[in-house]
Amino acid sequence: MATFISVPLKKSSEVDLVKPLSKFVTATYPAAEEQADYIRSVEELNKLRKSALGRPLDKHESSLEILLRYYDQLCAVEPKFPFSENQLCLTFTWKDAFDKGSLFGGSVKLALASLGYEKTCVLFNGAALASQIASEQNLDSDEGLKAAAKYYQLASGAFGHIKDTVLSALNREPTMDISPETVGTLSLIMLAQAQEVFFLKATSDKMKDAIIAKLANQTADFYGDAFKQCQYKENLPKEVLPVLSAKHCIMQANAELHQSLLAKQKKRFGEEIARLQHATELVKTVASRYDEYVSVKDLSDRISRALTAAKKDNDFIYHDRVPEVKDLEHIGKAALVKATTITPPLSAKFTDLFEKMVPMAVQQSMSVYSQRKAETVNRLVGTMREATNLCNGVLASLNLPAALEDLSGDSIPQSIVEKARAIVQQGGLQSIEQLIRDLPELLTRNREILEESLKMLGDEESTDSELRSKFSQRWNRTPSGDLYKPLRAEGGNFRSVLDKAVQADQVVRERYNTHCEMIALLCKPEAELTAAIPSANPVKTLQGSEVVSVLRSQLAQLEEVKKEREGLEVEIKGVAFDMSSSFLTALAQDGAINEEALSMSQLDQSYGSYSQRVQASLRSQEELLGKVQASHQEFSKLKQSNSEANDREEMLKKLASAHDSYVEITSNLREGTKFYNDLTEILLKFQNKCSDIIFARKTERDELLKDLQQSIAREPSAPSFNVPAYQTNPAPTAADPTPAPRTVFQPQQPQVKAQPPQRPPPPAFTPQAASAPGNPPDNQPQPGNPPPMAPPSQAQGPPYPTYQGYPGYAYQMPMGYNPYAAYGQYNMPPAMQPNMQPYVPYQQAPAPGQGGFPGTPPTQQHPYTYQQQPQHPPHQPYYPQQ
Repeated sequence: MATFISVPLKKSSEVDLVKPLSKFVTATYPAAEEQADYIRSVEELNKLRKSALGRPLDKHESSLEILLRYYDQLCAVEPKFPFSENQLCLTFTWKDAFDKGSLFGGSVKLALASLGYEKTCVLFNGAALASQIASEQNLDSDEGLKAAAKYYQLASGAFGHIKDTVLSALNREPTMDISPETVGTLSLIMLAQAQEVFFLKATSDKMKDAIIAKLANQTADFYGDAFKQCQYKENLPKEVLPVLSAKHCIMQANAELHQSLLAKQKKRFGEEIARLQHATELVKTVASRYDEYVSVKDLSDRISRALTAAKKDNDFIYHDRVPEVKDLEHIGKAALVKATTITPPLSAKFTDLFEKMVPMAVQQSMSVYSQRKAETVNRLVGTMREATNLCNGVLASLNLPAALEDLSGDSIPQSIVEKARAIVQQGGLQSIEQLIRDLPELLTRNREILEESLKMLGDEESTDSELRSKFSQRWNRTPSGDLYKPLRAEGGNFRSVLDKAVQADQVVRERYNTHCEMIALLCKPEAELTAAIPSANPVKTLQGSEVVSVLRSQLAQLEEVKKEREGLEVEIKGVAFDMSSSFLTALAQDGAINEEALSMSQLDQSYGSYSQRVQASLRSQEELLGKVQASHQEFSKLKQSNSEANDREEMLKKLASAHDSYVEITSNLREGTKFYNDLTEILLKFQNKCSDIIFARKTERDELLKDLQQSIAREPSAPSFNVPAYQTNPAPTAADPTPAPRTVFQPQQPQVKAQPPQRPPPPAFTPQAASAPGNPPDNQPQPGNPPPMAPPSQAQGPPYPTYQGYPGYAYQMPMGYNPYAAYGQYNMPPAMQPNMQPYVPYQQAPAPGQGGFPGTPPTQQHPYTYQQQPQHPPHQPYYPQQ
């Protein structure tokens, strides 16, 4: 069976998607029904991740379908949530697929708060699982060949897609397994294996030799390109390189073999032999260098038989000249494979869990559009309110309409009575004072939330700076100071907003202090109010004058203008238009949204007519006020002027102005209270955002500290130093490097029985022993014994005797040699030797079938003992003592 390379899966740590995504949904989508649907979708997404990454996957298409469905969902959800380090921060941790780790350090892993990193790793696992599924296919069937080619091309396309997108998705250095160089090589390997599957299909279908040769030659090129990419790099396991080299040679040999068959058909017998000889050299190279990885016995036998037959026919019949290999015509190429284009959705069963949720680009455009719309509405409404306040101020300065109602000179004008009653109904001074007392509490609460949020950012930033100064370049994560710049800018905006709000509160409070006395007077009973207003001489003669009638008509027109403005304000605030469809259409057509152009066009269309009506109302008011002022001048000339009348008129003006100020101050205070309450919610969201990112940074910091501790543990504690020569043993001669383990299963080799230790040389014999019968002369070596050896440098125990019947021990015992003598008195310390009894040899007849040694000594001496030499000093051991 052919050997194919499959890629191992990456392993991921568990990540809780429910909590952060649910918090975002709750904060962004206030509608209860919509919110519940999205939270259920978040829970389904979390379950899908656990199914795809939280358990071992079978090498089956169903497991690949789950992985691809999760990848498609990540692609669909990426534009709908603000995944980033300073917004929705989710940290994903993945281990290197090819790193096996060490005892103390563990595997190499990388943790990043990037959804692009998660997508890249999931796609890598999809490609790896596709390669494993392809390698498990039965290549003896057409279905298996088609499936293998399909999955290898899918894996090639996925690895190629990672190569093109990984750096932009991560914005930092990736782990070795997903680096552009590694995945680029894996993409070429998968493409070569897919081409090899087509070669096997063509071979099994017995297609024309020309086609098979082109397919094989193209496959060899693919393997050669992959080999060149990883030849001088260590980004892939070391067993991959020999497999690629072997496959390159095997495919070239196949191409030469089938091209030789084509040459034979064309009667080019010399070319046939040359190609078969080249193929023979290629398979010999594989057999000699890569036999542990790929078996080429069948291919070698086939080429050998073809070469033998071709040489025989050519030598006896054709006598065609055999050309050199370099002179042969190049074999053509035919590429039938192509890397699958990665365009989501990759899963056939994919359905977007967040189909109803609009993308973040649309959400951001909608947010900006809402701000533009609010600015437009506030501008129109503010213009009308300013005009109304101006009208009220002018009428109050003219004491209208109170001057027309106060013709008797001693009663309270009806307009003043109505204004006093309105103030009492709204709560009078107590309501204003309560609102004024509430503002500082609301302000203090907002300031505390803001300052606490910024303090959390500052504490985490200082911790990050301390660790960065401690670990220097090893602390390779984004500095907190750079990461928190948007948050700090947002916090600065909130602080400036609060400062402006404080100034506005002070203006309202000063205005209240100015009109407080008159407002309190309006809150008193009618009798007290009447007594507080000075009386004047009656001017009843003016009641039927034309000037009074004109003034009353003009004032009625002004009231009508103000009522129209109130209705117009309600209409302006009620305008609604859903821009999401326009933004979605623009995003689908152009891939981007020109929010400003689309928003301004829609706002002009929606509020253009209202803007014209507001301007018309302003012009009408300006015209009416001019007429009122002219009529009031005539009215003042007709009135009897005295000090009492002037005091009364001045008091009525103050009361009218106090009423208008009360209404405005109350409105401002209520708006301020609403502003502070709304700002509290915004600041709480800001605080949650800060706490979430700080928690994510803390998790990332702990992971990085753990990795740094492991890397420090792997480092040597002291620099290397040279060991003195006398402390080192001579190293054996370096042999060829041991080949790397194969990815395929290796048959176990039979264990070789351990050889016995080498027997030391026998001691020198005396002339008496040498002249014993059967002993050879001194100058002749003992038969079957090794030549004499120099004594070893250290004391060694003698070997055990070898008897017949024990295989593997070839040497016979020398005559008169006692192997147990060295374990007697000779090796004992001198202090113990007097207490030792002499060794009595064990008397036993030789075992059956075992012959005696030549030159049997006399019977009084044991055959295994040496004759003691009286001229030698007693008890001298043969082996040198330490």
